[in-house]
Amino acid sequence: MCNLSGKTVLIGITGGIAAYKACELVRMFKRNGANVKVIMTPNALNFVTELTLQNLSQNNVAIHEFEIDDFKPEHISLADEADIFVIAPATANTISKLANGICDNLLTSVACAFKKPVILAPAMNCNMWENKIIQENLKKLAELNYKIVEPESGFLACGYEGQGRLASVDKIFETALNELTANLPLKGKKILITAGGTIEEIDPVRYISNYSSGKMGFALAKTAKNLGAEVTLISTVPAAGAVMVKSALEMQKEVLAHFENMDAVFMAAAVADFRVKETAEQKIKKSGGTDEITLTLVKNPDILKTICNIKKEKHLGVQIIGFCAESENLLTNAKEKISQKGCDYLIANDISRKDIGFGSDENEVHILNANGGIEKIEKASKENIAKEILKRIWSTNMN
Repeated sequence: MCNLSGKTVLIGITGGIAAYKACELVRMFKRNGANVKVIMTPNALNFVTELTLQNLSQNNVAIHEFEIDDFKPEHISLADEADIFVIAPATANTISKLANGICDNLLTSVACAFKKPVILAPAMNCNMWENKIIQENLKKLAELNYKIVEPESGFLACGYEGQGRLASVDKIFETALNELTANLPLKGKKILITAGGTIEEIDPVRYISNYSSGKMGFALAKTAKNLGAEVTLISTVPAAGAVMVKSALEMQKEVLAHFENMDAVFMAAAVADFRVKETAEQKIKKSGGTDEITLTLVKNPDILKTICNIKKEKHLGVQIIGFCAESENLLTNAKEKISQKGCDYLIANDISRKDIGFGSDENEVHILNANGGIEKIEKASKENIAKEILKRIWSTNMN
């Protein structure tokens, strides 16, 4: 699953039997967070209803020209709003109109005004597909940077066997996704992020943990995905698509299983320093008359230091970014920690401040690097802090 939040996808549906398949395409974009708007030609209504597409897209469906709710002409406003235009199915009629600049309905008018990527997924009878005029028109559109997702071969609705069946919605979606993410600064990067506070069980009822909410790790994961990265999130707090763990030992196992293949690891989770030596199998009862209970704690593995040592031993190219939450002497403790752990960067934040501490939606951090450099990022939302951190790690523009 990818993150297309903030993207608007315009889906054009023309009058062919494959129009019903556009319903699943709309659902795929919606499931991945995109805002979806649909344009139908009047003939497309013969194959799929306006109400169906309206419910699936959760937006009004545009069909007729000159239905203007405000001062902006609809074909211009739709073209301005969308990041990509996917026409599926694209009939021979619509393909020919687009190739010759004919704007006799809302869909073709929008396409004429559209300056961002346009994807055409043709569907038609095999003899129509092989028609030299249609092939010339497709060639012309391809030269104009339209992306053509060619139809598949098989049994067609008209009873013929041959090429003309709409390409799979998975292939159309993947083509659109590649266009939407082509220029993202972290495209191709693989990033591992840990989030949340670990839970160390005392008995089946009680545990030792900390106040970490996981918000900083989640902000990093969301921002990195939006910038094109492939993100593996290991979390103690429920999150869509995350690898769920509970204890420090479980987190260590998952981190060790994944980190060597990553471009970067962000150890944003608050890992408990100690765990109970022996976890009780049954709930510990109040013993008669005593007001005290003694728990023996043992040290948890230092996951950050462990992966830093492995990186050094194996000469891995992965960048390792640690986090430290301090209640006093922030920079003194942070400098000591980055030296001891051996990580490439350390993100230090002051948890004594209520406005940026655990559970807050905002943060203020210092970024320390292995060469002794320190840079402060002023108070901002955790998503903006995440973007600034990623910008500095890769020394690139994330706007």
